[in-house]
Amino acid sequence: MNTLAPGAIETDFGGGAVRDNSDINGYVASVTALGRAGRPDDIGGVVAALLGPDTGWINAQRIEASGGMKL
Repeated sequence: MNTLAPGAIETDFGGGAVRDNSDINGYVASVTALGRAGRPDDIGGVVAALLGPDTGWINAQRIEASGGMKL
């Protein structure tokens, strides 16, 4: 069993603050290597990849999908 740990994503989570508050979104972008907050499709792709047939040997891992936040 693996755990997916998403970074700050532009969704309704937390009242939509990352998505709707430009100050919060700007801060997240400023501390993220890819220069922006995450989008739902960024996480969906990771989930799809982990469920694929070639990742069966990945087990008991915490997989961070944060765009390089606070590297």
